[in-house]
Amino acid sequence: MSFWENKRVIVTGGAGFLGSYVMEKLEERRCKNIFVPLKKDYDLTKEKNVIRLYQDYPCDIVIHLAAVVGGIGANRENPGKFIYDNLVMGAMLIEYARQFKVDKFVALGTICSYPKFTTVPFKEEDLWNGYPEETNAPYGLAKKMMLVQSQAYRAQYGFNSIFLMPLNLYGPRDNFNPESSHVIPALIRKFIGAKDKGEDEVVVWGTGKPTRGFLYVEDAAEGILLATEKYNKSDPVNLGTGLEISIKDLAELIAKLTGFKGKIKWDTSKPNGQPRRRLDTSRAEGEFGFKAKMDFEEGLKRTIEWYRNNRLKIKKG
Repeated sequence: MSFWENKRVIVTGGAGFLGSYVMEKLEERRCKNIFVPLKKDYDLTKEKNVIRLYQDYPCDIVIHLAAVVGGIGANRENPGKFIYDNLVMGAMLIEYARQFKVDKFVALGTICSYPKFTTVPFKEEDLWNGYPEETNAPYGLAKKMMLVQSQAYRAQYGFNSIFLMPLNLYGPRDNFNPESSHVIPALIRKFIGAKDKGEDEVVVWGTGKPTRGFLYVEDAAEGILLATEKYNKSDPVNLGTGLEISIKDLAELIAKLTGFKGKIKWDTSKPNGQPRRRLDTSRAEGEFGFKAKMDFEEGLKRTIEWYRNNRLKIKKG
C-alpha cells in the first residue's frame, strides 16, 4: 500500500474491461491520484494528444492498457488499423514518458506476439523464434515493438519500463459484441442466445482442435500491479496459468454451463488461429510472486452469470 500512497498514475484503457479491474485494485491499494484518459478527450494515436496528456497530468507511473483489439474475425477485417493504432500509441506513449521523466512505464503486450509454432509451454525466450500466426500477426507485432522500445530505451536512456504478456482474458464485464469479442464471450453469447430461442444447433468457427489458455481478468489486474510494484527489468514476462484446453472442450464446457443441450457444428471453412497455447508462468512467480487464483470453471460460471444479468443492457448499448 505504501508504494502507491503518493504516486500519480495514468492508466490508459482504464475505462475498459481489464482497466476497470486495475482501477479497483489501485483503489484497494489506496492510490488516490489516478487519471484515465478517455478516447473522446485524448486520442492517443495522435502525437499532440499524447504530449497534452503528459502536460495535463504529470505522473510517476503509466500503465498502458489501451489497445485496438478483437477476436480472429476482427483481426482479419482490420489488420491495418490494428498494426497502426497499436504501434503508434505504444511508441509515442513510451517516447514522451521518457521526455516527461516518468519514473516507470508498464506496457501490456500479448501472447499473440509468439511465433505461430511455439514449443509448449511458451517461454519468454521463444518470442523471436518465428513469425506470429497470420490472422493476428499485425496486432501481435505492433505490441511486440513496445518490448523492443523498452529494451532499447533502458539501454540508451536508463528508462524504466516493463513488458507483460497476458493470456486471453475473460470474466464479468468482458466485451460481448459479436463483431469484436474473443472466444469465451462469443461462445457464451451464442449458447445462451440459442437456448433462449429454442435453437438446436450452434455453429462455431474452426475445427475445435486448437488449444488455448485463459486468465481471469481479476487475476490479470493483480499480476499487473504486482509487477508494477516489484519488477524493474526489460525482460518480457508471461502472465497466465498453466491451463491448456481445446476449443472443442471449451465449447462443450460452456454449452453445459449455459444449459444448451443442442448440437455444436464446426465451420471448418473458418480459421483456427494458432494451433496451441500454453504458458510457462515461472518467471512471473519468481520475479514478483504472481500466481493466478481463480479456478477456470468457477470463472466461467461468474462470467456467464454476469452476462445473463446484463445482456439486456448490452443489447441496448
